[in-house]
Amino acid sequence: MVQRSSNAEVMSMDLSPKKPAKAYGSDGGSYYDWSPSDLAMLGAASIGAAKLHLNAGGLSLPSYSDSAKVAYVLQGAGICGLVLPEAAKEKVIPVKTGDTLALPFGAATWWHNAAEAGDTELVVLFLGDTSKGHTPGRFTNFQLTGATGIFTGFSTEFVGRAWDLDQDSAASLVSTQPGTGIIKIAAGHRMPEPRAEDREGMVLNCLEAPLDVDIKGGGRVVVLNTANLPLVKEVGLGADLVRIDGHSMCSPGFSCDSAYQVTYIVRGSGRVQVVGIDGTRVLETRVEAGCLFIVPRFFVVSKIADEAGLEWFSIITTPNPIFSHLAGRTSVWKAISPEVLEASFNTTPEMEKMFRSKRLDSEIFFAPS
Repeated sequence: MVQRSSNAEVMSMDLSPKKPAKAYGSDGGSYYDWSPSDLAMLGAASIGAAKLHLNAGGLSLPSYSDSAKVAYVLQGAGICGLVLPEAAKEKVIPVKTGDTLALPFGAATWWHNAAEAGDTELVVLFLGDTSKGHTPGRFTNFQLTGATGIFTGFSTEFVGRAWDLDQDSAASLVSTQPGTGIIKIAAGHRMPEPRAEDREGMVLNCLEAPLDVDIKGGGRVVVLNTANLPLVKEVGLGADLVRIDGHSMCSPGFSCDSAYQVTYIVRGSGRVQVVGIDGTRVLETRVEAGCLFIVPRFFVVSKIADEAGLEWFSIITTPNPIFSHLAGRTSVWKAISPEVLEASFNTTPEMEKMFRSKRLDSEIFFAPS
């Protein structure tokens, strides 16, 4: 059972956006993650977050995780090898910028940047639920090969018996795995060819998918849910990609189904405010590309983009999230009786009418005046 933090603990936590730290790497690339010791809300929400950077020719060795995840390709193109639990065949999926994959418990994956030397890095963001993992707020990945792989932990006797190898062959196989997590493929080594058909039902490209919200001069949203990426049901997470134009505002709103919002800034910059219990502003800060922050359950968040705009990718800890917005045409204020608003705000009927008359045609994004 996940242990919930008390209201006082959540209100006192530092919600400031953070960047990740390097966990390990090689000439093939690097793996970065966010630690709950630096971003306490990760532990409170039992959410893990990490980034994989692969240089040209880099290979992230086959592994599985203690957590279900959503993977989002931030940059570049490459290949994801995926073996789902109890599957008899590997999927070799071509991936590119904007692709999202849902990775359920027990899925074994490898990632490869097949680009030529000097070409763009392949960068993949991982966000997921660590409530059943070893460390709340942090992924634990189990390498299948390499110097820290499961394979090398067994004695040559067990390896020989399990894979029907003689002792010399078993010892040779175990001793020839020097890489740790990420390696660079030797020149001339052939890797599996990606299969376009393996994308079907496994990948949704957020930059090409139909828009769920499209407001001229304001912003655009693509929402991932069980309808357009069925595997998110097994992962237990929803996600969205939001892009707002320069100086536009995202309406103050909150997740009304007890979900946390975990937000990674993909590009651009802007300002964020979060309001919590008793109307207390718990966060007022600037955000920029590469930062991650978490909005506690039922807290209200709003963002305003700088001149170049603001783009973020978020997961929500429910597969079909529901949001309530406090400004715009669908605002809860528009539905409440005028008499109640007058009494609640202790204002005049004229002021209530003026308040209600605003944003009648606006949705959740507000372009600058």
